[in-house]
Amino acid sequence: MHLVRPPGVYRAADDTSLLADVMRRGGYARGRRVLDLGCGTGALALAAARAGAASVTAVDLSLRSIAATWLNARAHRAPVVVRRGDLFEPVRGQAFDLVLANPPYVPAPTPALPRHRIARCWDAGVDGRQVLDRICAGAVRALTRDGTVLIVQSEVCDESATVARMREAGLRAQVIERSIVPFGPVMRARAALLEGRELLEPGRREEELVVVEARRA
Repeated sequence: MHLVRPPGVYRAADDTSLLADVMRRGGYARGRRVLDLGCGTGALALAAARAGAASVTAVDLSLRSIAATWLNARAHRAPVVVRRGDLFEPVRGQAFDLVLANPPYVPAPTPALPRHRIARCWDAGVDGRQVLDRICAGAVRALTRDGTVLIVQSEVCDESATVARMREAGLRAQVIERSIVPFGPVMRARAALLEGRELLEPGRREEELVVVEARRA
């Protein structure tokens, strides 16, 4: 599927494909109200629409990402509602059956999150969890009674912490999919940093991507 991707917008990669595949195979989107958090090009939003979602809302803080998702939805005739804002803020008071998230999760040199550079698409603080933890804490308020969250992340930012944070928020959570992929450009550039923090075995140049599912307890 061809997607418009302006400069500064995240290119859909292995993590996006893994999450979309889990969603399709599990029938998570069919007939459901879907929220795509941090939509980028809109790849997940469009995948949900194609998988039979009753409605799809896409949210991103980046104006370029919002524009890209809007254009791609129109080009593929997908009925996606696009909202600009910080995570759940643009949909406050609404409830969704499925929340999809492929957030920034790469550990960065500093805790400061970039706002106006392409690195904002992957930098997530020193431990890679600045955005993940906010999603874990806020997702329960955006779910219907039988709603589900699907998050994709790397092993380097600790999937057990995601499961624990979801459980602390009152959700039942577990890892439901794993996939080992070669490093992309960002992870290759951060390899020495990750090794120095003992988040990566010396010389290793592949990572395990995981999909975490969370439901209301």
